[in-house]
Amino acid sequence: AVFKLKRWIFFFILTEPGLIKKIFGTNYPVSICFIVVNEFCERFSYYGMKALLTLYFLTYLKWDKDLSTAVYHAFSGLCYFTPILGAFIADSWLGKYKTIIYLSIVYVIGHVVKSVGAIPTVGSTELHIALSMSGLILIALGTGGIKPCVAAFGGDQFDEEHTTERQKFFSIFYMSINAGSFLSTIITPILRGDVKCFGGDCYALAFGVPAALMVVALVVFIAGSSLYKRTPPQGNVLWEVCNCIGFALKNRWNKSKHDPPKKHWLDWAEEKYSMRLIQEIKMVLRVLVLYIPLPMFWALFDQQSFYRVMLNALLILVFVPIFDLIIYPLVRLCGLKITPLRKMAMGMVFAALAFGAATLVEVNVVVRMSSNHSDCILLQKSTHTRQNPYCSCFQENLNVYSSDTSKLNLGLLDFGACYTVILTEAGKIVPHKIEDVKANNVHIAYQIPQYILITAGEVMFSITGLEFSYSQAPANMKSVLQAGWLLTVAFGNVIVLIVAEGAGLEQWIEFLLFACLLLGVCIIFSVMAHFYTYVDPEEMEKLYLENSKTKLIITKRLM
Repeated sequence: AVFKLKRWIFFFILTEPGLIKKIFGTNYPVSICFIVVNEFCERFSYYGMKALLTLYFLTYLKWDKDLSTAVYHAFSGLCYFTPILGAFIADSWLGKYKTIIYLSIVYVIGHVVKSVGAIPTVGSTELHIALSMSGLILIALGTGGIKPCVAAFGGDQFDEEHTTERQKFFSIFYMSINAGSFLSTIITPILRGDVKCFGGDCYALAFGVPAALMVVALVVFIAGSSLYKRTPPQGNVLWEVCNCIGFALKNRWNKSKHDPPKKHWLDWAEEKYSMRLIQEIKMVLRVLVLYIPLPMFWALFDQQSFYRVMLNALLILVFVPIFDLIIYPLVRLCGLKITPLRKMAMGMVFAALAFGAATLVEVNVVVRMSSNHSDCILLQKSTHTRQNPYCSCFQENLNVYSSDTSKLNLGLLDFGACYTVILTEAGKIVPHKIEDVKANNVHIAYQIPQYILITAGEVMFSITGLEFSYSQAPANMKSVLQAGWLLTVAFGNVIVLIVAEGAGLEQWIEFLLFACLLLGVCIIFSVMAHFYTYVDPEEMEKLYLENSKTKLIITKRLM
């Protein structure tokens, strides 16, 4: 039946070329279905494995908290630095299609090695560590290498006149990322905790399921091969870009004192490199300069707990259609022009407001109690007095013991409260509890605004950034600019480590500091965005082709 269905599909493709590329009469190519499913499975694979990583280090490899945290952050950072390698391979050597396939194979191998390292009967602890680290390095190479390629490859499937559909594709693409993240962070911890194997938690199964999903992602991607629109690589583009920049700087240094000035410093490379390459480098550099302030957004966004990440992923699935189908059209009806950079700036404002809301909640939570579970002990029995007071603060459900080890139950102690306990002796020890600081009465619902604000900020910032990076990149450097976008995430993690780990500030001060920093960065970004000129790479491509044809005709006439 599957074979017959496949034959019918290919017959439909061959006999109805006008309808083949579209989904249900729309302008969406059929090929994007395979790309979106591939991304869902890959993100399930990545986040499902990552959800267990710190616990795996602590309980299975028996590492301490500091080492576990350091390795976790190092792995996360590597996953966002390796996109440069993937972009270089895709745009200069193999092309996006082959790069995705080959690095996905590396990705699968990494998952398998990681899963084998989680089997207790396989070798010693040293072997488990070696397999785990080798697997994580391969996973980082795989996931980071395909990151800039998959999104750009999806954008390549659309015809140049279907820009609206392409913008919506990036929204669907981002929804698939969060759907995979949400489901995996629920399922894999259940597999680890509820399923027992080898006499304990089944990490081998919990890591094996993400490995299987990555295999499915690879198979699905290959299944759509006949439908993909592929852009072949155009030589070693990055090396040529670097040489052009170096030549321009050298030429400017040697000739600027004698020759008339140029409009742009890259124009000093005109005598050796084509005007087309120079203009393409200008396009990329303008966008990369615009990205300099953006890591601050990710510095705020990445400070999320496990449960907040799950809630955020769920809200993304709700918010993306709301913004695309309701909010953006309503704003346009009001006569306001929505540009990608304006959306991104508003996303930064929403993220700053989210941390402002978190600051208010943190300030209102009364936490004045010591985290130590100290016992209140009757230090001395006296025959001259019937009372011997000893005062201290306790956390909830803390029992008090006297010197003769008889247990004294203080009853329920509310979270956030502080108590004075007076022990009296009248044949037996009798506790008297006095509430000095009232219990915490900040309702958990006060956290809802910050979740809504940070998710709205992510929708406006992250999805728009993906589409903007694609639309403003030359055809031969789409993956490179996607990698540049992903580098902003990596540097955001670095900022968190510097500020959060190094400063040692109180939580509410840290929240307020990040909110103020992001607002300041948003102002800088808005000024830079005001002077940015949008370009249409497809129109530039047509212009260069027409100029090339004109020059060829003139040359033939002269000959």
